[in-house]
Amino acid sequence: MKPKKNILAQVIISTVMILIILTMIIPILNIFAKSFSDPALSPSMSGLRIIPVGFDLINYQIIFSHPVLIPSIFNSLLITIAGTCLNIFMTTSAAYVLVRPNLIGKKAIMVFLICMMLFDPGFVPEYLVVKDLGLMNSRWSVILVTAVNVFYLVIMMRFFGEVPNEMHEAATIDGAGHFRIFWQIYMPLAKSGIATLTMYYAVSRWNEYFRSGIYLLDSKKTTLQVILRQFVVMNSTETIVRAQDLLDYNEFAKIDVNALKAATIVVAIVPIIIFYPIILRYIKGGVMTGAVKG
Repeated sequence: MKPKKNILAQVIISTVMILIILTMIIPILNIFAKSFSDPALSPSMSGLRIIPVGFDLINYQIIFSHPVLIPSIFNSLLITIAGTCLNIFMTTSAAYVLVRPNLIGKKAIMVFLICMMLFDPGFVPEYLVVKDLGLMNSRWSVILVTAVNVFYLVIMMRFFGEVPNEMHEAATIDGAGHFRIFWQIYMPLAKSGIATLTMYYAVSRWNEYFRSGIYLLDSKKTTLQVILRQFVVMNSTETIVRAQDLLDYNEFAKIDVNALKAATIVVAIVPIIIFYPIILRYIKGGVMTGAVKG
């Protein structure tokens, strides 16, 4: 039987953790509740209420009537999917090369990469390169610029470094080339690490607004996060003004701006909320979780 002190400590730790979780979950549930509430009643909702007051989809009707919103969602999805695939391919392939023990100039390459990670050259050189390459107002400007994160590359090297070298040598003796070894041995064995980096890269891609706001000048090529920032943070009323075409004057006067902002936030976070469980089921075990069986 466990000592009473240990049981008490577990109860205290569990209570503290539950309270911490509630501080993160309740605001999100409050945003969801406010977005689905009746606009006439939502202003009276407290910050702790997680059940809608009434039920009305007018906030989402207004948001999805915006002519730029649907293209912005498509742009965000395209940049996130294409960018994350490029990130994972570049990061894993570079990690595979850098963990090779006989790589010539390995130390010099690593010193260069670490310097690039520690001493960021700044945004101006990046902007000039993107401009000179003719990528302004192109989605590729956002996708290609952040193709590899050096910190994530080092993490991936740690996962690949744990793959037994004997497996690499055995595959080489059997006639397998580097691409086959990389794809059929290293990638399955580092599945948990790849899933982790996929989640990090995807969240970063989805939440990108700074470069999108500078490089993507056409409003039809901009991302959802740019619109979200303009409306929620900068209080741009363009979305609300367009709602006058859907509502008469009395209905328009009842619209709750905060509830409309809450609905916009919900639209922005739902894809990531759906994405997390899909990725988290791969984040388990160590490097040998995906080991091939003979």
